[in-house]
Amino acid sequence: MSKSVVKSKTLSEMKDKYIGKRGSQERESYEHELRMDILGRLIKATRQERCLTQEQLGLLVGVQKAQISKLESCANSATIDTIVKIFSALKAEIHFKVSLG
Repeated sequence: MSKSVVKSKTLSEMKDKYIGKRGSQERESYEHELRMDILGRLIKATRQERCLTQEQLGLLVGVQKAQISKLESCANSATIDTIVKIFSALKAEIHFKVSLG
């Protein structure tokens, strides 16, 4: 009986194959949407942990409830200033990492 060999691939290799190579427009768009999705989920989870409604958080930040909703559902992007204000209102630390490669 012969054994079959299963070749495994890394997540990066799978992204290269099915989304596009790193640096391509498709891959950059995918990575941006993924980061925005993670950020939106983090905002929502932290807001809920602090027992705040979207409207209450909006009042603390100085934006409409609709903007908080859009950020949480990744319907739009936010400025760094808005993100900092949101996490400050949530009494959460935020750190940005910039890597030049």
